[in-house]
Amino acid sequence: MSDVNDDDFGQDLERAPLSYERKEFVHGPDGRMVRILSEYLDPLSRFRRQQIQDTVVFFGSARFHSLSAAESELKMLDKPGSLQLASPEWQQQFKRAQVKVQMARYYEDARKLAHLLTEWSMGLPSKRKRFVVCSGGGPGIMEAANRGASEAGGISVGLNIRLPYEQMPNRYITPELNFEFHYFFMRKLWFAYLAKALVVFPGGFGTFDELFEILTLTQTEKLAKKMMVLVYGRDYWTKVINFEALADLGVISPEDLNLFKIVDSPEEGFELLKENLMREHFHFPEHQNAPEIARTRP
Repeated sequence: MSDVNDDDFGQDLERAPLSYERKEFVHGPDGRMVRILSEYLDPLSRFRRQQIQDTVVFFGSARFHSLSAAESELKMLDKPGSLQLASPEWQQQFKRAQVKVQMARYYEDARKLAHLLTEWSMGLPSKRKRFVVCSGGGPGIMEAANRGASEAGGISVGLNIRLPYEQMPNRYITPELNFEFHYFFMRKLWFAYLAKALVVFPGGFGTFDELFEILTLTQTEKLAKKMMVLVYGRDYWTKVINFEALADLGVISPEDLNLFKIVDSPEEGFELLKENLMREHFHFPEHQNAPEIARTRP
């Protein structure tokens, strides 16, 4: 055998990257399970570190504004002497601005209810953080809920979703509890898992989806806990959904109408929440090392 110099075979290979550091794997089709697990384990870890025991979730339209912002927009459009006043485009914009002022009531009510709830929950004798305000993390009712909690001096959760048109997190979320999800179903899991109550303000397709999903889970007893559902704004909800007709036509049972309560003021909503949360959930032991995650029935 002839002598061969090791240098003739070139340089040694560099270390291969670890699998979870390979972006083409993690972000590709074969890494989907890794991404799904990450959206379960990372929030779980962060909730543990922040000692979050459970939440109260606020849902509602992302399109509502605070009263001051809505009134400012209307005032800008209603400038006297404007040459655009007679145009169809201006008339449509002006009508939308008037509706925004009308619907701003719900932003302010969500803000006040979240403030009342946070102020009360912060005074509970508990080692862990109880009944923390949680929203979808974006604007509108979501912002109002996080804002109310922040103005009460408390923390709040934002479970945002990455969308093509960029739903950015609102500035009132506690930074350590600011989450962003790729998968809608993982975001929904975290809405349901920690929640002890749900407050549903007026909203569109997304709000309907979230409301009826929780009602379905409750109706079918898929959650082994009693979750209170408050539907906020009788005028809006009775206009867009005829709940009684569903029972009259036999597609739901009359008893299913008891799965939620309709309220019309922050004070009314707060009193119902406080009474229910104390009766159904505050007696739970607090020695867990993890959040008090919803159990499912066997």
